[in-house]
Amino acid sequence: MDAHAWDERYAASELVWSREPNQFVAAELTDLPPGTAVDLAAGEGRNAIWLASRGWSATAVDFSQVALDKGARLAADDPRGLDVTWVRADATTWRPPAPVDLVVVAYLQVPAADRRRAVRNAVEMLRPGGTFLLVAHDATNLTEGTGGPQDPEVLMSADDVVGDLADLGVDVVRAERVAREVTADDGHGGEQRRTAWDCLVRLVRR
Repeated sequence: MDAHAWDERYAASELVWSREPNQFVAAELTDLPPGTAVDLAAGEGRNAIWLASRGWSATAVDFSQVALDKGARLAADDPRGLDVTWVRADATTWRPPAPVDLVVVAYLQVPAADRRRAVRNAVEMLRPGGTFLLVAHDATNLTEGTGGPQDPEVLMSADDVVGDLADLGVDVVRAERVAREVTADDGHGGEQRRTAWDCLVRLVRR
């Protein structure tokens, strides 16, 4: 899907994603001291906005200007005066002007070669001691979970991501499959709870 298609998707509804941060982003990063952060493939910026609300200086990067504009409006409406910079760019190649303390990559579902380029680029923009956190739809979600992309070419495992970064000098804090509970229409006017499977990789650059 190209930037124009994503622009159309973001323009078609008030919010494509929730206002709240991804649950794994919040759980993993709550206790991390604030610094400079980059949210790659940020969409409407929910994770960047959450980080900024906790004192981070955040940069949200996405190739959809419509998504970025929506995120900027959300941030501007927040009375806390959030420090978020909005950048329209390719999340697989963009670099900040100086090394950062944190890079978040949440649900950047692209083919393996693009994923490898994106995650290596993300780690290389970290200062030594900086944190990289990736959350994505796991490859097993296609057959064992629910929702998410149905194209196996854009799914991944934690091992795939760690393998992409093996020669970059990183210490793996966590790399595993994680369960995310979602609700779906049960077809009878109610809801049923289902499990979606994500992969989570957290590491620190040496």
